[in-house]
Amino acid sequence: MLVRALFLTLVLLSCEGQNVDLLSNIVDSARHLVNDITKVPIVQQVSQVSGDLLAQTADALTTIPLAVARSLDLNDIIFPMFISDSNVVELTDQIISEFNAGLDNEDITLNITGLVTKYGYPIERHQVITKDGYILSVYRIPNNGSVVFLMHGLLGSSDDFVVAGPECGLAYLLFNEGYDVWMGNSRGNKHSRQHLDLDPSQSAFWDFSWHEIGRYDLPAMIDYVLQATRTNKLKYVGHSQGTTSFFVMASERPKYNSKISLMVALSPVAFMTHVKSPLVKLLAPGTPFVHSMMQILGVYEILPHNSASRILKRMLCGIGPVAEIICSNLIFLLIGFDFGQLNVTNLPVLYSHIPSGASAKQFAHYGQGVVSEDFRQFDYGDIKNLDLYGSNMPPSYNLENIIAPVSMFYSEADWFTDPRDVDKLYRRLGNVIDLYKVPYDHFSHLDFIIAKDFKTLIYSRLRKLLKHF
Repeated sequence: MLVRALFLTLVLLSCEGQNVDLLSNIVDSARHLVNDITKVPIVQQVSQVSGDLLAQTADALTTIPLAVARSLDLNDIIFPMFISDSNVVELTDQIISEFNAGLDNEDITLNITGLVTKYGYPIERHQVITKDGYILSVYRIPNNGSVVFLMHGLLGSSDDFVVAGPECGLAYLLFNEGYDVWMGNSRGNKHSRQHLDLDPSQSAFWDFSWHEIGRYDLPAMIDYVLQATRTNKLKYVGHSQGTTSFFVMASERPKYNSKISLMVALSPVAFMTHVKSPLVKLLAPGTPFVHSMMQILGVYEILPHNSASRILKRMLCGIGPVAEIICSNLIFLLIGFDFGQLNVTNLPVLYSHIPSGASAKQFAHYGQGVVSEDFRQFDYGDIKNLDLYGSNMPPSYNLENIIAPVSMFYSEADWFTDPRDVDKLYRRLGNVIDLYKVPYDHFSHLDFIIAKDFKTLIYSRLRKLLKHF
């Protein structure tokens, strides 16, 4: 029952822009399919699937019980709640009022180019082609200072660094300091849905995780930026998956360390043993099986579907207008939020720009990390692993290859990045020049880019670091 529930949940979350009848039919079909698989020998049910996928699915079925047992260890897991000391009932009327006040904001209808130009900043759009054929959009707010490259997190885009507005948006603050600001976009998000030979409607287009983003996307964008600016090094600031992909790049393609004068990791995500997110804890044990089933059904992209998200909202947040406002967005269901640092008036703008799409394989890869308690390449199952890696187990990333200076920003209440996992990463890296714990008890994962007190809690420290490198 657990596996079936996980499967249906991800199918629901992957459907966007479809009518209710179609969604209902997909769910019914998925339920019948999974029921059949649990009752009949799997070979008879999926004979049309390739041998590698079949082996992956069978392998997942044998590993799920152990993973579930580990993930449900009540002595180790603390499930955060959306209601905390800072989320008091007395705030309800204020939250509703502030949210409604933001519904008429023109920024809701503007794209990134419109947003930046509206506030009087210049912007350029560049296109970069990766070695494996993806066409990525990179946005630049040009200036005469040194180059800073910003990389977004999972389900994010370059919009993440401007959506908070000119008072708190990182891209604006950096430009005001004189920096030449470049904002990357990973393959598959709303700004990078092109390929030389493939179309997003094809499964092959979505056959990537954050491994490929680190191995191909980041190097291509960094090389392009350095060539365009005629410089040898840049400063890199990544948030969440933007840090994961950097660690992949610097481990797998170590020559790129010499092209980075400083890497700032806002909520570094590598090891995920102690991840707090209830939704991630729920989904992680079944991700190999769910990912295989989604491939069979032709579901390769994960995007939010507000109607389906309400099911999860009721489980995690309860019922009521505040829950409807906050938890209707998949981002908050995954990573939580903090009322103290949340600009509720700007939420309608945030919702119109985030999330921006990702492949199902990115989620599966993170889920594998939660279960394996390691930071390693994608696990395809014994047969394909042996063919790709020469071993039954995928190789761990060689973090010792990372020699570029790294600064890590983390917080106690981050649902994705637990301080214990940060400490493990810190001990594996020999190049951490700064380790900063945000001095705010409820600081959440998304606060690293949209917090109301961003300038005080994040930028003041970041500003000093950038000036020294």
